Amino acid sequence: MTEIFGVPTQALFGQLLIGLINGSFYAMLSLGLAVIFGLLNIINFTHGAQYMMGAFAAWFLLNKAGVGYWWSLLIVPIVVGATGVIIERTMLSRLYKLDHLYGLLLTFGLALVIQGLFRNEYGSSGLPYQIPQELVGGYNLGFMFLPKYRAWVIVASLVVCVATWYVIERTKLGAYLRAATENPALVQSFGINVPRMITLTYGFGVGLAALAGVMAAPIYQVNPLMGADLIIVVFAVVVIGGMGSIMGSILTGFMLGIVEGLTKVFYPEASNTVIFVIMVVVLILRPAGLFGRER
Repeated sequence: MTEIFGVPTQALFGQLLIGLINGSFYAMLSLGLAVIFGLLNIINFTHGAQYMMGAFAAWFLLNKAGVGYWWSLLIVPIVVGATGVIIERTMLSRLYKLDHLYGLLLTFGLALVIQGLFRNEYGSSGLPYQIPQELVGGYNLGFMFLPKYRAWVIVASLVVCVATWYVIERTKLGAYLRAATENPALVQSFGINVPRMITLTYGFGVGLAALAGVMAAPIYQVNPLMGADLIIVVFAVVVIGGMGSIMGSILTGFMLGIVEGLTKVFYPEASNTVIFVIMVVVLILRPAGLFGRER
């Protein structure tokens, strides 16, 4: 059996694949957080619960309404994003003139309430979600077996992340969004409804979390704590990439997923802490993050 640095090739590439899968979800979730923080200056602790809601919504559509995976990719982000719009309009909008800590505490409390409600209804055990028939099986690449669904997740998350970056950084709509973070009164004077823009932006960020939840359901199973287990790592990714940096969130998410996967091969004991060690080092050397701007 071929080895690299004393590690079987199949095991090494298998862990790299797992790292890319995890990195795909880190990138999508941290991207949603960066979009929300960039415009609202709110650290959205509800993001993990909204990711979990996306997975549960897909499971419910499949098992209760007979709506398959492909339709869920379209329906679930809209439905869960609409709940985000309601949260922003009824709760978060009342806190914008207060210290940012109030928004953090509100979203943290909401996350606990949502997770508690789902845990009370469904328990803590995972609920299986079937891989769509079109993506069952995989490809034998010789050095490893690549499941079709996992390849789809990596490609789809890349497309979503790059498309989001392009809209925000390269279009007129994105220019308005960025301007609204710096000078909302000026943007309002051009006839742009800034409060509506803020609401829709929050809903879009929540929709990204829900989309990630749908894509994660066939891999990690569906359970009420799936978001709580992931959101702390995602916050570390956002901090390392730079708070509010769109490209920083994408690149850092994929990069840290790969680093985590390689750590499981060469030093498994550190695999659960390596991302946080990197976060500490980055905060010491560059407090704004790798791609963040000094304020």
